[in-house]
Parts: sequence; structure tokens; C-alpha cells
Amino acid sequence: MRELLKREIGEAIRRDIPIQQAGVVNVNDILISADFKSARVRLGFFGTPEQQKRAFKLLEDHRGRIQEHVAKTVILKYTPVLRFEVDDSIERGNRILRIMEDIDKTLPPEKHETPGS
Repeated sequence: MRELLKREIGEAIRRDIPIQQAGVVNVNDILISADFKSARVRLGFFGTPEQQKRAFKLLEDHRGRIQEHVAKTVILKYTPVLRFEVDDSIERGNRILRIMEDIDKTLPPEKHETPGS
């Protein structure tokens, strides 16, 4: 169910939110309430900070159209009310990897041993 919602919401976003204005918007995850009446849509944004702000505004403006698309394409007893939120987990993960690489560069060569060697 989550994957189907994720795919259809992503399709509606690609159709309604222009990349030139908003950058790339990716649906990272959907968190659906137990009664299926609401869903938190976790989004990743790729673009300038201004594009990200514009994308979020456009998503809020087009929420009704996106929910309408979901209602037509996903047969459920209730169409969940969508709430959009920023998912920065990829960005945070990349930042941690950069920090680890920086630490690794500062270690002497003998400290670069692999486990079990």
C-alpha cells in the first residue's frame, strides 16, 4: 500500500510541480495513519534553497489536486489527507560520510587496516 501511494503521489508531483521552478522533488517515504485517513509524505528536495522553498509552497498549493489524483488511482475506503514534510535523512547521511572521510584522511596509514587483518 505504501509503495503504491508513494508511486502515485510521485507521479502527481512530477505532473504538477515544474522542475524549472522547484528543482527535483522525490517522495522518500509515506507514513500512513492506522485508520488510513491521513498520511505524512516525506520528501527530498534537490535544487537551490530558493527552489526548495518554492517547491514546498507549490506542493501546499497543489495538495488538493494531488489528493484527487490519489483518490482516482488508488482504491481505498478513505483517501488519506496528505501532509508534506521535508526528509533530510539523505543529506544528513552524506554529511556523516564526509566527516568520516575527513577523519580517515587525518589518520596515519597504519590505522587504515581492515577488520580481521
